[in-house]
Amino acid sequence: MADEAKAKGNAAFSSGDFNTAVKHFTEAINLSPTNHVLYSNRSAAYASLHQYDAALSDAKKTVDLKPDWSKGYSRLGAAHLGLHQYEDAVSAYKKGIEIDPNNEALKSGLADAQSTATASASRARAAPPPNLFGDAFQGPEMWAKLTADPTTRVFLQQPDFVKAMQEIQRNPSKLNEHLQDQRVMQALGVLLNVKFKAGGGDDMEVPEADSSPAPSQPAKQESKKPDPVPEPEPEPMEITEEKEKKEKKEKALKEKETGNAAYKKKDFETAIQHYTKAMEIDDEDISYITNRAAVYLEMGKYEDCIKDCEKAVERGRELRADYKMIAKALTRKGTALVKMAKCSKDYEPAIETFQKALTEHRNPDTLKKLNDAEKAKKELEQQEYFDPKIADEDREKGNESFKQQKYPEAVKHYTESLRRNPKDPKAYSNRAACYTKLGALPEGLKDAEKCIELDPTFSKGYTRKGAVQFFMKEYDKALETYQEGLKHDPNNQELLDGVRRCVEQINRASRGDFSPEELKERQAKAMQDPEIQNILSDPVMRQVLVDFQENPKAAQEHTKNPMVMNKIQKLVTAGIVQLR
Repeated sequence: MADEAKAKGNAAFSSGDFNTAVKHFTEAINLSPTNHVLYSNRSAAYASLHQYDAALSDAKKTVDLKPDWSKGYSRLGAAHLGLHQYEDAVSAYKKGIEIDPNNEALKSGLADAQSTATASASRARAAPPPNLFGDAFQGPEMWAKLTADPTTRVFLQQPDFVKAMQEIQRNPSKLNEHLQDQRVMQALGVLLNVKFKAGGGDDMEVPEADSSPAPSQPAKQESKKPDPVPEPEPEPMEITEEKEKKEKKEKALKEKETGNAAYKKKDFETAIQHYTKAMEIDDEDISYITNRAAVYLEMGKYEDCIKDCEKAVERGRELRADYKMIAKALTRKGTALVKMAKCSKDYEPAIETFQKALTEHRNPDTLKKLNDAEKAKKELEQQEYFDPKIADEDREKGNESFKQQKYPEAVKHYTESLRRNPKDPKAYSNRAACYTKLGALPEGLKDAEKCIELDPTFSKGYTRKGAVQFFMKEYDKALETYQEGLKHDPNNQELLDGVRRCVEQINRASRGDFSPEELKERQAKAMQDPEIQNILSDPVMRQVLVDFQENPKAAQEHTKNPMVMNKIQKLVTAGIVQLR
């Protein structure tokens, strides 16, 4: 977007429409406020409009943004010269020459400034009458006018013409020596806004570069218009700067490619040298920094990797780089932080960095790294907190609270015990008992199942789970749990009592020995059970139920099928079906 606006500004400047050029350069600056070339171009446009205060402001901004760029001092000198600040102009040109001693434009500007300063001082002393022609050649506006006019613009490609105009600008009295040069006369006409005639009364022809008159040519050919000469690019386009920039990028890319090749060969030191060289050549591509960070990561130099990643993020934000590149740098930093982590707290900055990367770009690899870091942090926290001795102490405190019927306090102690030792089945069993007392049956069931998972031979786990299921009126499930426990401890009285209670409730359900309210409640609860829902939605079982009602002979055959009778028993226990 900024380049497009800049191109429009260059085109407007080339056509002499300086106001439009200022407009487009301003638009480009709004899109890229750190681009020194844009301020330089707008300074030139302001100078062409004789708005030297604005030109000076932009020239100063150019120098502030890129103090090592000689062109900025050329703009600064021209603006000071336009404001008749001759000493400041001389100083600006001299600073530019210090940076680029061979810059002819700066040398010419310095000579102009010095001669103008001398002439100004002489005029102040002698107060001579104004020289109309001399004033026409003074100041940077002379070049702007010659560039804007399509006729004289061609002459600016011709070194002898430029040299002659520079001599006249330094010493207007030299004009007499060049009056025979039709190009100088044409330029004088443009500067004075008058039209000079050639000796024959016709408008003088514009001589081509490196061309000489051919007297032997027929008159018809003489009257022909000369072949069009390619117009030079307008001053603000900074062709040399753009060319240098392109060459630098190409050179930096070659260094990067060489670095990539060295990296693949595991020649890390060489890779770092080439990436560093690429960074020095072109500081507007953060991929060189992130690549070097990758090498440091591979070498185990994690702190150097982190520094490079932070530098890449900072520079990337200044350049408004692709958000994916920013995310890449942040992900690489997070990876280095994970490598350096020694305790759970060390993972916190890594996790934060991965999260920032995901806000820039949601990359699956970054998301996986975040999940892995969070998991590792949690595992380390558990390892750091693990202490079986303290866990036993907290469990005993929980037991005391349970005996005193302080169930919430007991839960608190059992929970702390499990944090200290998450593999203790007794703590899960005891907390399940507390949850059952508190009526938190889903939590109690979850703890009981965890207890059985940790120790399948621990009978207390089965009694806890069976008790919870019994209170939830899932008698068939409770019966299965108690029976499973008896496989490991056949003589356990709690399990045997549990079986007896469940059988009583199942028989009661078979007889339909429930009040209408109890039956309605059981049926509503049963209909929420996925297993009951599957049985009732099974077409085969639906036919079986119909046969039990209408076809005794078929029903008798169904009773011989164990799977069918098991499902019928579940429906009976749930209160959905009653056998009479």
